[in-house]
Amino acid sequence: MDSATAARTAPQDDWPEPQAKRRPRRRPAAWLAALLLAGTSAILGFRVADSDGFTPVPQILAFLPFLLAPTIGGLLLAALARWRVGLVWGVIVLGGVAWFLEPYGKSDDPEGPAVAEIRVMASNVQFGQATHGLLKAVRKEKPDLLFVPECDYTCSDTLRDELPRSDYPYRTASEAGGAEGSVIVSKLPLKKASGLAGTLGMPGAVAELKGGHQVRIQLAHPMPPLPRQLGTWRTELAELRDYAAEGKRADRSTIIAGDFNATQDHAAFRDILDTGGVRDAARLAGSARTPSWPADLMSPLGTQIDHVLATPDFSAEDAHFLEIGDTDHRALVVDLTLHRPKG
Repeated sequence: MDSATAARTAPQDDWPEPQAKRRPRRRPAAWLAALLLAGTSAILGFRVADSDGFTPVPQILAFLPFLLAPTIGGLLLAALARWRVGLVWGVIVLGGVAWFLEPYGKSDDPEGPAVAEIRVMASNVQFGQATHGLLKAVRKEKPDLLFVPECDYTCSDTLRDELPRSDYPYRTASEAGGAEGSVIVSKLPLKKASGLAGTLGMPGAVAELKGGHQVRIQLAHPMPPLPRQLGTWRTELAELRDYAAEGKRADRSTIIAGDFNATQDHAAFRDILDTGGVRDAARLAGSARTPSWPADLMSPLGTQIDHVLATPDFSAEDAHFLEIGDTDHRALVVDLTLHRPKG
């Protein structure tokens, strides 16, 4: 039997599989990898461009850390498909997402001596439903300043009746029903000040700290970035930015606290920090990525949209988030120290 005949009669199991038959099996994995990496790259591109874009970009940006999941999935599928371009693409996207996971903003401490300490608490009580849970938290935490978004008429009356006047004699409020009501309750003397105009109540005041130091305070509660209300969301965050910038120009101590409906991954929120010259107290205290919403998700799931912002003459020693029940937000408690500039 010659070699040609032997080749024709060899068992089919011994024949090498043509290369073309193996490639189609990898194509679905490569296509799926490309789809995942393209979607992640698009969102990451808006973050790189310092833009909140359009729906659904700002809604997804609120949960930017979770882009790690589709990115890693895309990388694994590219490896399965032996797709070199996809592997390089995935590594680049993974590096970009990891880069933006870093806390945003400066964290250096003021250099001047400490002159006053203040505990700030911010808690969205979801249409007043969590008022009684908030009262328990207030009695335990004993904040000096309490910012309460979504405090309706009943909530406002309950806080007035249940919190001892001897402990909390001062308050300012935007009295309204549902999500539109907001209240600031204080141990510290308050002077009247015009709040910010918004769809939801955002009252403001001037607090007098120990030693007579004056601090501008403002409750934050802009509209959320709903698909048809992105313009309102941006406008009201810009009002908060302008308020902070006004204090920066006048060199006045400022605290802005509440439900910002924005995270450090939103350009509109970073603009408040950069243009307004304020810093995120949770970031200063090492809790920049601790989630505050939605409260029914286990940590570390969720995102941080509740903040306490303060001018650089404040340092933050502690920031912790509390479950108070009956609300989709966790309450934020921060210990701030005011420093007097050197010289």
